[in-house]
Amino acid sequence: MYSILPALVSLVFLSYGAYVLNSRGTTSISLTFFLVCITTFSWQATWALLFQVHNPETALMLARLGYLPILFLPTTLYHFIAELTGQRGEKPFVQASYALAALLTLLTASTDWFLSGMYTYFFGYYPKAGWLHPVHLVQTVTVVLRGLYLLYRRQGLAMSTEKARLRYCLFSILIYFFAAVDYLCNYGVEFYPPGVLFIAASLGLIAQAMVRHNLLADPLATAASIAHEVRTPLATIRSQSRVLARNLPELIAGYRRSQTSGLSDDQLAYLSEIAQHIEAEVSRSNFIVDMLLASARIGSLERDTFALHSVKGAVEEALACYPFTEHERERVSVAVRDDFRFYGSDTLLVYVLYNLLKNALQATRVKGRGTVRVEALRDGDQNLLMVTDTGHGIAADVLPHVFEPFYTTRKTGGGTGMGLAFCHKVVTAFGGTIRCESEVGNYTRFTLVFPKERPLPAPSAALPDPFPVPDRAR
Repeated sequence: MYSILPALVSLVFLSYGAYVLNSRGTTSISLTFFLVCITTFSWQATWALLFQVHNPETALMLARLGYLPILFLPTTLYHFIAELTGQRGEKPFVQASYALAALLTLLTASTDWFLSGMYTYFFGYYPKAGWLHPVHLVQTVTVVLRGLYLLYRRQGLAMSTEKARLRYCLFSILIYFFAAVDYLCNYGVEFYPPGVLFIAASLGLIAQAMVRHNLLADPLATAASIAHEVRTPLATIRSQSRVLARNLPELIAGYRRSQTSGLSDDQLAYLSEIAQHIEAEVSRSNFIVDMLLASARIGSLERDTFALHSVKGAVEEALACYPFTEHERERVSVAVRDDFRFYGSDTLLVYVLYNLLKNALQATRVKGRGTVRVEALRDGDQNLLMVTDTGHGIAADVLPHVFEPFYTTRKTGGGTGMGLAFCHKVVTAFGGTIRCESEVGNYTRFTLVFPKERPLPAPSAALPDPFPVPDRAR
């Protein structure tokens, strides 16, 4: 009778792990969660057998066997949280915790220091704590508290939807903490151990958050995003290659033969420029892939590489490298009124500007006209970088959601909703903020606010602004 609950719960944990792996594929996060589920499954399956035996020697053997996954369970949970929050710096601590668990496992199997015998309770045998058992208790409390701290710190920097999901996970780990009530049974307090119910609820909530509430990014969504974004320039390259395949053999035969083949002057002029068109499309494809890869890596951002950089230099690099299509560059103006330094990565800021320029130019294309302006200035005790377009604008009901991951209004246009989420994460990592204001049909402005740093010398001459924004958009 008393074995029914741990037997059923052990199967539930096995289902949790399989559910997440099947739904989210094999990733470092899903694998560590599966490891948590497997250790819990092994523990409860052994306890189901333990409550059935009547021989104390057999019971002690099963107790030692059942404690092997218990010793590793807190560390696997800590490992999972470190992967979930992208904290690579936790790796040495995770490894040290695994090493301590392995040492306790060896001592449990070979001595009576950890388990000194068995209690006989109304539900069956239960292991008696030895003098080394408190070491495991201290380790459990330490790694679970560390995991809670990592989740709390991460959700404090997250956006609204991600913050809600991480709080969901944080609440789940707090429930997990109640499972420690089982340890009272190891010290002679007789009651049927209910801790597995708390752990079942905790890991079940995490599994739901991972799958139903998108706690993990879907790798298929990233693949679909890359496929859609790169498809258009590749289609252009294919079209241009067909033109070459159709007409180039005639040109090789000589100018005279090409004259008689019916090629017009316009066709000949296009063929002379086709190499530049192909090069431009290849550059555009590489640019899109680079942006997507930068967005994918932001979750494991290494802040120890940050340094002070000139915002003017980042703006100039972004405009020099952005793959503008025909006449797009003419619509973009720059006004670096005050150069200032920001603490972060100049490469990541360039990618932020890429995303903002891409959205701004898209807004002007939808409207059929409009301009884009990039400004950098000091306003009181703030350093500001602004990107303003006079495109179609953003609806009031959409505006509060623009920085949320996977939120997009381009249902058929290939938008993944990750571009502005990427911008938010980068600017937040720099210690700054980003905000958006817009008026439908008139303008949209993204303002990046950086912490105050020592200003750089003013530029010798201000860049011209041939495309001023209307006063009502300022």
